[in-house]
Amino acid sequence: MFAILGLLVVFGAVIGGYLLEHGNLHVLFQPAELVIIGGAALGSLLVANPLPVIIRVLKGLGGILGSDPYNRAFYLDSLKMLFALFQRARKDGLVKLEEDVDHPDKSQVFTKYPKFLKDHHALHFVCDTVRSVVSGGVGHFEVDQMMEIDMEVHHHEAGQPVSALTTVADSLPGLGIVAAVLGVVITMGALGGPPEEIGHKVAAALVGTFLGILMCYGVFGPLAALMGKRNDSAAHYYQVLRVAIVAFVKGLSPILAVEFGRRAIPHSVRPTFKQMEEACRQSNKA
Repeated sequence: MFAILGLLVVFGAVIGGYLLEHGNLHVLFQPAELVIIGGAALGSLLVANPLPVIIRVLKGLGGILGSDPYNRAFYLDSLKMLFALFQRARKDGLVKLEEDVDHPDKSQVFTKYPKFLKDHHALHFVCDTVRSVVSGGVGHFEVDQMMEIDMEVHHHEAGQPVSALTTVADSLPGLGIVAAVLGVVITMGALGGPPEEIGHKVAAALVGTFLGILMCYGVFGPLAALMGKRNDSAAHYYQVLRVAIVAFVKGLSPILAVEFGRRAIPHSVRPTFKQMEEACRQSNKA
């Protein structure tokens, strides 16, 4: 929501200031410049990245335009899920968790948390770890190492779309200059013609530079930065899952293991201990 609002402010301020100086909006509409800059930017994206990265760029752009999913309510729901999972292991034994991790869509625990089920990366992260613990012979140190490796791989993959979008943003001013140079070439070919025609072609050339710089610093650069921050939020979430699971594997009670996870949540979205305790009690009653 804020991303859309920010883009509206960017374009509103630029166009509003232009109109205050009695600028003509029709002059800014230059389809040829858009084709040159947009096509070259898209081509550079295709050249520099494999198809899976491009798909993740598109999905990432669609995701960041909404609100950040990692809010206080989301974390509280995740803590409830972890507590319910740990309670089941404490009451029925670790072996019973094999049914949950092998078929999470039929699990007594996971099916109560549809948001978690939809997050396939987080679901596999938890299920694969619990499966390793259930199999036996794996200590808390080894579990922590496995989860750390998994997080590093995921963070690296999540950073590839950000890097690709940042590269495109950095290329836009240069592509705007390319469009402007081509406009100057066309203008030079029109010398000797009517002054109005020459002025229109010069304006079109300058619009190319304008669009390249605006799209870099006003649109794609900020979007890449926001995508990076969303990745950081996801990394914090995985860290919460990791800390809580490792604490439980060490032998701590379910409520203490969940408390370890709560302490790993960023302060801005961290629920209080009372909120967590009340949520866990409700989960226990259910």
